[in-house]
Amino acid sequence: MPPRDPPVAPILCDKAYGAASEFTPDSLLREARRQRGLGAGRVPALCVLDPDGDIVRHLRATGVARPDPDWACYHTDLFRFERDGREVGIVGCAVGAPFAVLVAEQMFAAGCELLISVTSSGQITPSRAPPYFILIEAALRDEGTSYHYLAPADFAQAPADLVAAIAPALSGIGEPVERGMTWTTDAPYRETRQAIEAASARGILAVEMEAAALYAFAQARGKAVLCFAHVTNQMGQAGDFEKGEANGATAALRLVAAAAAAQFARR
Repeated sequence: MPPRDPPVAPILCDKAYGAASEFTPDSLLREARRQRGLGAGRVPALCVLDPDGDIVRHLRATGVARPDPDWACYHTDLFRFERDGREVGIVGCAVGAPFAVLVAEQMFAAGCELLISVTSSGQITPSRAPPYFILIEAALRDEGTSYHYLAPADFAQAPADLVAAIAPALSGIGEPVERGMTWTTDAPYRETRQAIEAASARGILAVEMEAAALYAFAQARGKAVLCFAHVTNQMGQAGDFEKGEANGATAALRLVAAAAAAQFARR
């Protein structure tokens, strides 16, 4: 028998990147509103994804955040708060690429104009002691969601205009902010030594679980999304996961405020 062609992973098959989806976030929001008797409220122009949930917990514990009564997601709660005179919407604990993009799609369908994700991450390149932030300029696509939005490639890129506009405004937030690449994985408990060394050889700074998918969504849909990694650990090797004051929430809120001010000042 002649040799068979190498198998192709199903995730790379039968994609039509320019075609519209039969199931849309607008449809989901419409039906959720109908079933729950919700109003067609709009989310704030600035929204935040908080995969760890520490920012949301801090805002609620300090009495700053209030639930959005019209958020029509089946899976999450959205909270509103004010920062520097600007209203912000935030969803916590949407961890991992599929969940983050599901929520991002719904946020933009409901009126979001700028989405900032701040996720904790593990250090790959030991440039300094944690904690510190990374403005993610590109993310290695070692997850599944991005391949439903963009054709195969090694990296998903941040929107260049956002990086250029926001990066200069981040020097005064009280915690270092580096710029560079991360590795997005769906399997944090499969971060093997071989995989870590391969990421390090590419010049990757840290590993996280959302950025590649969010950037692929942003490029495919023409949306403004910017991802930050909060490097808080060295993969549990010793004395790890110390995020700083309020589990990193206060520094993350300063980061969000500075980034938003720089972006909305362009208008």
